[in-house]
Amino acid sequence: MFRKLFKFIKGYEKAAILAPLLVILELVCELLLPKLMANIIDFGIDGGQGIGYIMQKGVLMLLLALISMFAGVSAAKYASYSSQGFASNLRGAMFNKVQDFSFADIDRFSSASLITRMTNDVNNIQMMVNMGLRILTRAPFMLAGALIVCFTINARLTLVLVIAVPVMGLAIALLMHTCHRLFELLQKKIDGLNDSVQENLIAIRVVKAFVREGYEKTKFQKANDELTQAGISAVLRVLFMAPIMMISFNLCIVFILWFGGRFVIHKQMLTGDLYSFTTYIMNVLMSVMMLAMSLLQLIRARACAERINEVLNTVPDIRDGENCRELILPEKRGSVEFRDVNFKYLVTGSGDDVLHGINLKVEPGQFVAIVGGTGVGKSSLVNLIPRFYDVTSGNVLVDGVDVRDYPIEELRNRIGMVLQNNVLFSGTIRENLLWGKPDATEDEIIAASKNAQAYDFIMSFPEGFDTYIEQGGVNVSGGQKQRLCIARAMLRAPSILILDDSTSAVDSATEAQIRQSFSENLKGTTVIIIAQRISSVRHADKIVVLDDDHIAGMGTHEQLMETNSVYQEIYASQQEGVSA
Repeated sequence: MFRKLFKFIKGYEKAAILAPLLVILELVCELLLPKLMANIIDFGIDGGQGIGYIMQKGVLMLLLALISMFAGVSAAKYASYSSQGFASNLRGAMFNKVQDFSFADIDRFSSASLITRMTNDVNNIQMMVNMGLRILTRAPFMLAGALIVCFTINARLTLVLVIAVPVMGLAIALLMHTCHRLFELLQKKIDGLNDSVQENLIAIRVVKAFVREGYEKTKFQKANDELTQAGISAVLRVLFMAPIMMISFNLCIVFILWFGGRFVIHKQMLTGDLYSFTTYIMNVLMSVMMLAMSLLQLIRARACAERINEVLNTVPDIRDGENCRELILPEKRGSVEFRDVNFKYLVTGSGDDVLHGINLKVEPGQFVAIVGGTGVGKSSLVNLIPRFYDVTSGNVLVDGVDVRDYPIEELRNRIGMVLQNNVLFSGTIRENLLWGKPDATEDEIIAASKNAQAYDFIMSFPEGFDTYIEQGGVNVSGGQKQRLCIARAMLRAPSILILDDSTSAVDSATEAQIRQSFSENLKGTTVIIIAQRISSVRHADKIVVLDDDHIAGMGTHEQLMETNSVYQEIYASQQEGVSA
């Protein structure tokens, strides 16, 4: 599980090697100190060697203590440096992986879970790496080293550990067995809490508009309580280990002092040796306790590593086709064709076809409108063109080539997309528009803004194109946000422009001006627009009527008004609304 993550230490290998080596140096110094202290007691004080001997050993102890301190501080520094670098590499790899995910992949994980995995889960792994380079190096070496020294001092007294260490080891093993499942559950509850917070913050204006703060507080409290309960369950298991460890620890010390004192009384052991032996035994027991705590952290890190590897091992279901390298790219003309297309959402859907038997051909330069009721698959249809999702069966062709045969970047560079959910990023208006064409000139930016009917309101701001847009575009109106998104797409000068209900927040006059700019400034560009208002698309070259999962009609406004009952019903319902 962890081996797959070792490669992310790249660039920090030197620090990762130095940290445990310095820990071993620190450990050697610490192991020598009790023995020197025993010599001072046995030979300097009891043996009458005098102050000179005591001073000599004392200076040596001071030197070892200084070396130990330097090694310990340096080990902590290098362990922190390498673990932070490891976490940085891991987060970067996960973020890059997510950028390759399709919409379906993101649906499967959920954005809240991905955030948790890239933050909380990675932080837990980082802590484990830090502990691994120090404590998981220190504890086994200290345990082995102290035991060896203890056996050299008094083998019979060391047998006390034969009882204590297995008891402590059994407690550790039982806890490790039960805690893994609890830590997995804990991480999932963190996902749930993040999901609740994220949804609330994104929709905070809707929450306030409908006075639903109480409901949201209740929903958050439920997620918070579940996380708290999961955390308590995990912590209680960990706390259960403490009394077992402390009882074993104290009983060991009692027995050692009891039997060791008898050895000293009967001249079978020196007083200094008993002192050093006690110190080494304490080191052994402390090492076992440190190892236990580290292993518990390791169990939590293992649960996190499984979740991280799940992301890293995911093969995006939408990626460059096998034949894309040999593909001779067709000329950018803007034709789109659907051939016997069926589509269903495999992750979040009910399992039924959202689109069934779709056959549609759009010629280059045509203005095509897609209309229909809510939930009939209009957005799903246009999302298949840039391969946000792949068809379940059938083919979608752009300029005569199946979209699955294109390099994804080349395919999407041919398409300008204004999504139903208009997204602006924190930054200036200029920076947002340059998403459409990073190397666009000032004249091109101004032209695209004018064509999208955005120029006037942009220039009404004191800073014009340098006006700062808050995250999500909260400091501009819905209509302004839509026009900025349209300008961003038009700046790309794509061969295919797709607008998914992207003029719903602008007035009819502005919408007419935008539509007029399409015909005047995007000549040769294929425009596919999803619209709710028939009045805004009645002059389209072709209107496609979707009903449930299929195409119920296709033609001009006049043709559909004569022959298509679904279109007639939509039109009549909108006219009733107008007359009302």
